[in-house]
Amino acid sequence: MKIGIYGQFYHVNSSVYIEELLNVLDHEEIEIVIEEEFLKLIEQNQSIEKGFSHIKTFTKLDDSYDVFMSVGGDGTILKAINYIKDLNIPVMGINTGRLGFLATVNKENIRGTIARLIKKEYTISERTLLCMRTEPEDKDLCDSNYALNEIAVSRKNTTSMITIETWLDEEYLTAYWADGLIISTPTGSTGYSLSCGGPVITPATKALAITPIAPHNLNARPLIIKDNTKITLKVSGREDEYLVSMDSRIATLKKNTTVTIEKAPFKIKMIQFTGDTFLKTLRKKLLWGEDKRN
Repeated sequence: MKIGIYGQFYHVNSSVYIEELLNVLDHEEIEIVIEEEFLKLIEQNQSIEKGFSHIKTFTKLDDSYDVFMSVGGDGTILKAINYIKDLNIPVMGINTGRLGFLATVNKENIRGTIARLIKKEYTISERTLLCMRTEPEDKDLCDSNYALNEIAVSRKNTTSMITIETWLDEEYLTAYWADGLIISTPTGSTGYSLSCGGPVITPATKALAITPIAPHNLNARPLIIKDNTKITLKVSGREDEYLVSMDSRIATLKKNTTVTIEKAPFKIKMIQFTGDTFLKTLRKKLLWGEDKRN
């Protein structure tokens, strides 16, 4: 088995768990390849006694990997998809962050989780991604125009609202007068969209959510659409530029730039261990049912 490991940050509190992960994988004689910059962070941390300089590193993935492990929070997994893209490598998220809707593996249970991984006691949850293109084309976005959670447009350098004209499959929908607009996948429905009043969507649902950010037209409400819908946006406002975000990546576009958003031609495969369902995660992470009357 060949496993790739990626992380964005290195916290002293998580060093013991990272060391345990590497030791367990090494003990099981699993081939480990760590993202180059993440290994440098590990080696720089003085709290780890054992050296891991013998471990191979990667800057780019290929289809020879059996599993890709993300060590951190949900944001780390969102960054990880830019390595995986259409390679169909299953992703396992080890949560050393906070909430952890995607990174569901408990850091205190690494040893038991690796044992379950080896025994293949898991299923694959396929997650829809969004892709984006612009007219005129923005060259900075060409290689990183995918999003697992959401694509959002929002105002820049102003407190004034922007106008977002919206078309669905070439048919005009409306003009949102708001701080921005979120196009969310089912995976992203528990993120930014939820904070703006959007609905929770189960991962297997073939739908997207359009959620306005602080709309001034109060009759503007979140809208659920089919996930094969082509969404076209044109933003105007007092400033010459506005922001577009793809998960955690942000770019600046000129106003009146046309943004087209569609479902990506591939999906991300998330490892879901037996018993760790989406509904169980909802109850745990959103504290559903946490009421003394229950």
